[in-house]
Amino acid sequence: MLTLGLDTTAGTASAAILSDEKLLCEYTLNSGNTHSQTLLPMIENMLGLLGKKPADIDLYACAAGPGSFTGVRIGTATVKGLAEPYDTPCVPVSALEALAQNLAGQKGILCPAMNARRQQVYTALFESDETGIRRIWEDQAMAVEELASRLQDMDQPVYFIGDGYDLVSGLTNRVTPERLRYQSAASVALCGYRMYMGADDKAGYTGEALLPTYLRKPQAEREREARMKLENEGN
Repeated sequence: MLTLGLDTTAGTASAAILSDEKLLCEYTLNSGNTHSQTLLPMIENMLGLLGKKPADIDLYACAAGPGSFTGVRIGTATVKGLAEPYDTPCVPVSALEALAQNLAGQKGILCPAMNARRQQVYTALFESDETGIRRIWEDQAMAVEELASRLQDMDQPVYFIGDGYDLVSGLTNRVTPERLRYQSAASVALCGYRMYMGADDKAGYTGEALLPTYLRKPQAEREREARMKLENEGN
């Protein structure tokens, strides 16, 4: 089975193609260019190098969030557009779970941390050993200060992954190699493939059902609500 995975949830854009669980190709760009400009050329390049066409893809795996609101929308919209002509199944993958997958096999606690601005991170928690990773916390937005408090009592080493690494790296004495800190579409594709193959009912994995996961409201909406609250308090 050929799985094409995408991750545009942060500053890094990444696309990959797997044959079952074997990585065939991965294209990752961390140049600051907008994902809407780079993503489709990356996909076309990979398919061309492998001698494949969109019709050959059996499954799409998309990092559906959390993350940058614009990036999440670009990724999900791209997958929907690619999948629609062939009714190709689509699997939404947690961007945080995919980040944890970067360090699968590393014994300890894996803590993805994506920069959510204002000293907050999108985070989750996973326990990892040689058998795989197991989720401990659900995906959530959290202040760095609260995360520090909740990690204090961990009895295993903690490894951070994600573009919020610099915000939280001081909370542990463990170092994650830089090349493993960022979004990897190969991890997204692997998570998506395993989810799909393990599902009893695969009918729900459609492009139509693929939706972004934001965890919190956009900044513009939060600011509007704050203004309205102040206005109401003043009346």
